[in-house]
Amino acid sequence: MSIKQTKFAGHAPAAVAAVILAVQFFALHSDSAKAQMSAQSLSAQSLSAPGLNAQGPATQTSAVAGSNAKPVVGSAPATCTAPTDLARFERPLIHTMRRLANGQPLTIVAIGSSSTAGAGASSPDTTYPSRLAVELRTRFPGREITVLNRGVNGEETDNMMARFAGDVLAAHPQLVLWQIGTNSVLRDHPLNPHAVQLHDGIEQLKGAGADVVLIDPQFAPAVLAKSETSGMVEQIALAAKQEDVDLFRRFAVMRDWHDVQHLSFGTFVSPDQLHMNDWSYACLAKLLGGAIAEAATRPIAAASVRPATISARPDVH
Repeated sequence: MSIKQTKFAGHAPAAVAAVILAVQFFALHSDSAKAQMSAQSLSAQSLSAPGLNAQGPATQTSAVAGSNAKPVVGSAPATCTAPTDLARFERPLIHTMRRLANGQPLTIVAIGSSSTAGAGASSPDTTYPSRLAVELRTRFPGREITVLNRGVNGEETDNMMARFAGDVLAAHPQLVLWQIGTNSVLRDHPLNPHAVQLHDGIEQLKGAGADVVLIDPQFAPAVLAKSETSGMVEQIALAAKQEDVDLFRRFAVMRDWHDVQHLSFGTFVSPDQLHMNDWSYACLAKLLGGAIAEAATRPIAAASVRPATISARPDVH
């Protein structure tokens, strides 16, 4: 072997080792860069997850990967808005007003079926009753406000009424939010018997000394496919008027999202084409919270409480 060959052979292991070290170094930094990019991507998703384009805790929704909490229109998050006449109650909430004005704890019971229980939400914290509690505590800081979720999947009006004693009246609420009508429509049940049940149920709730707000069906493909949907919406509106209670027109609000604001159903309806999703539950809670706050601090009802103790109307944002 020549002197040159001997020198080359002596350096070969060192050269190979250097190459291996270089490859390992590159792989290590490549993985680190990927991890960093992944972390930055998740962080960006979390920041954009709220999707309501509004301030306050009630605008925050789940940032779980793959959830339906981030509907978008084009490249911008959807904005939670509704016409003023759809996000305001006709009647003041007298019992709710008294509790807030006197600094007493306020108890609200939300009773209904799956869209109250939270079908389509990514977690219990993203149901509309949970989000409503956050919204109201933000609007009335320092007040003790409890929102009880008494929704049960699949129930109709008579099933809910059978639970009134234990699930609603036992809590002695000052405000009851009663979501009704959807399952009767989905099962093609006649409207006339439902009208009788509805009036009876409202009378029971009013007799217990609670403000009552009715919530009508959701504007979703599975509901729109049924022939009695418009009749049910009209029936609930008529019952609210006749019984002198408030109505949150969820059907009209969601129709405005779709027909006027041109949001796709995928923005505010779950893949099952029936239930709401994180974004629409959060928006419902925000709009409902604003309506409750306004109706519970309305000057027209001041004489029924004690004018000197009524808190200033919160900023409805």
